[in-house]
Amino acid sequence: MCYELLIIIYLLFSLFQLSRPPDQIHHHSKMAAIGNRGTVTEAAGFDAAADAEKLRGAMKGAGTDEAAIIKVVAHRTIAQRQRIKEAYKQTVGKDLADDLSSELSGNFRSVVLGLLMLAPVYDAYELRNAMKGAGTEEACLIDILASRSNNEIKTINEVYKREYGKTLEDAVSGDTSGMFKRVLVSLLTSGRDESDKVDDAQAVQDAKDIYEAGEARWGTDEVKFLTVLCVRNRNHLLKVFQEYQKISGKDIEASIKSEMSGSLEDVFLAIVKCIKSKAAFFAERLYKSMKGVGTTDSVLIRIMVSRAEIDMLDIKSQFQKIYGKTLHSFIKVRGRDMLGSSQALQSISHDLIMIIAIPALFNASPLICGRFIVHFSHTSCLFFLFCFLICIKVTQK
Repeated sequence: MCYELLIIIYLLFSLFQLSRPPDQIHHHSKMAAIGNRGTVTEAAGFDAAADAEKLRGAMKGAGTDEAAIIKVVAHRTIAQRQRIKEAYKQTVGKDLADDLSSELSGNFRSVVLGLLMLAPVYDAYELRNAMKGAGTEEACLIDILASRSNNEIKTINEVYKREYGKTLEDAVSGDTSGMFKRVLVSLLTSGRDESDKVDDAQAVQDAKDIYEAGEARWGTDEVKFLTVLCVRNRNHLLKVFQEYQKISGKDIEASIKSEMSGSLEDVFLAIVKCIKSKAAFFAERLYKSMKGVGTTDSVLIRIMVSRAEIDMLDIKSQFQKIYGKTLHSFIKVRGRDMLGSSQALQSISHDLIMIIAIPALFNASPLICGRFIVHFSHTSCLFFLFCFLICIKVTQK
C-alpha cells in the first residue's frame, strides 16, 4: 500500500510542479494545449510510438513499473496522450486505458485514467460517477457545472449522451430535486450571456431584485437569484455585486450564506466565486480538501486532472494570495501533521495527503523514493523511507 502511495505523490508532484517557480515554467517553447496558464507543457522531441512502447514495457511481465508509467503520462499534454493511445492501439492491438485499468488500482488508477481522457470526456465521466449508485456527490456536480463555459457544457452534454445513452439533464433531474435541481438544469442549458456588455441600469435593477428576494423579505425567492446568477454575463454580474453591496451593505456571498443552506447555498456560492475568479475558487477547494482531519481525495484528483493544463499557475498564485502561504508550503505542513499521527496513516484519505507531501518535505527525487520503497514490506517501509530521505537531505547540504 505504501508503494502505491509513493508513486501517486510523484504523479501529483509532477503535475502540480510545486517546486518550480512560474518563470521557469514559462521557459518552455510551448505551453499546454488547452490553456496557457497550466503546469503541464508539451514534451520536447515527442514520439508517440516510443511512449506507447514504454507503457507496454511497464506492464509486461510480473508486476507493473509505475514509475515508467508516471514518467510518460505526467509529462505529456492531453493532446499528446491521445496520440499515445492511438499508437498503442496500432502497435499492441489493445486499448491503453483498458490495459492500465487492469494493472493499476485505487487513487493511482483514477488519476492515470483521468489523464488519458479528453477534458469533456473526463468531466462527463466524473459527473456520471457522482450520480452512479446510491447517493449523489453534489460537490462534483457543482464544481464542474458552475465553472465551465457554455461551449464546454455543450460538449459535455454531447459526450454524456454518446457515452451513457441518456441526456445529462435527465440524469441530473433524476438524482437531484427542488431548487438545486433547477439551478443545475439552468446551467446545463448553456444559456449564460458571454458578451462583455454591462448595462448599468439593469445591474442596479438586478441588485435590487436579489436584495428584495432575500434580505428585504421574510423567506427567500430563489428564482430571482437563479435568473440573475445563471443568465447574466461575467462583467455585468461583477457590476451587480458592487451595486448589491451598496444597497444591502453586505457582500453577495454573505447574503447567500444567510438566506440559503445545503446544496443550494453551495451551488450559488460556487457560481458567484467562479464569476469573481475561477482560480480563487479552485484554490479554496484545494485548501478545504486538505484542511482539518482527512482529505477529500476526489476533489484533489479532479482539480489536478482538470486544471493542470488550463490555469494551475493561477490557482497556485491565488492560493498564496488568499492563505498567505504557497501551495507547496501548505502541503509540507500537512505532511508533517500527517506523519505525526499513526491513526491517520491508516486512512487512505490521509495517505493521499502524505504522498503529496513527502518529496516537498525533503526535496528528494520522488522517483528515487518509489524505486527504493518497493523493496520493503508494508510495515517497515515508512521507517526506511524516512531514514533514506533524511540521508538524502543531509548529503544535499
